[in-house]
Amino acid sequence: MRAGRRRFNVGRVATARDPAALRDALAEFLATAIFVFAAEGATLSLGKPYHDKGMVSGLVAVALAHALALAAAVASTVNISGGHVNPAITFGALLGGHVCLVRSLVYWTAQLLGAVAAALLLRLATGGVHLPEYAPAAGVAGWHAVVLEAAMAFGLMYAYYATVIDPRRGRVGAMAPLAVGLLAGANVLACGPFDGAVMNPARAFGPAIVGSRRWAKQWVYWAGPMLGAGLAGLVYEHLVINPAREEPAPDRGSRSG
Repeated sequence: MRAGRRRFNVGRVATARDPAALRDALAEFLATAIFVFAAEGATLSLGKPYHDKGMVSGLVAVALAHALALAAAVASTVNISGGHVNPAITFGALLGGHVCLVRSLVYWTAQLLGAVAAALLLRLATGGVHLPEYAPAAGVAGWHAVVLEAAMAFGLMYAYYATVIDPRRGRVGAMAPLAVGLLAGANVLACGPFDGAVMNPARAFGPAIVGSRRWAKQWVYWAGPMLGAGLAGLVYEHLVINPAREEPAPDRGSRSG
């Protein structure tokens, strides 16, 4: 059976109340909380690498924590909700036609609440220690940081598309979460000292709500990842995947209703 090009889909309002969609949202909530707790905990423990480029070992530790935490979070939900764990990934899948707008709104709400819950738990568990505040390093302008975040999110979305969504990928196994996680870790190594290498609006949102409540640079960590992931979704869907491909078997990376 042939399938045409996937297109942007608003979906039905009833999707927001559908038990299956709410189950998927719960999976996204928990996975995002697991990831943010581990990633922010590592950054809190070894946060100096983001301000002192000489502490290579600390930066490697933070990158490894991000890679392992994201891989675990994606692996635990990829067969339930698609394993987005990131509003930018959901946005890329939305523009690629693999999730509808209504389901995306449900996912975004769950992801942001998961990040807030993780940040709150981390704050309570550490006796009220202030969580890391993300902002571009000295000498890095806001728009420069947006370009960095967009480039990192583009790669992350491209890897997710290739290993989770692409109908030619074969069976989704351990390789897909590992590929996404390793790329996230590599991005932290490459760009962490410049802007924190957030790549995930929820990761910036949770600590800001619970901790600093400073919003001056928050736009950087929304505009960059959304732009990069959205572009990657469009590029992969319309330029890499054959528009007249065989209809793939249903999978958890594609949720249109």
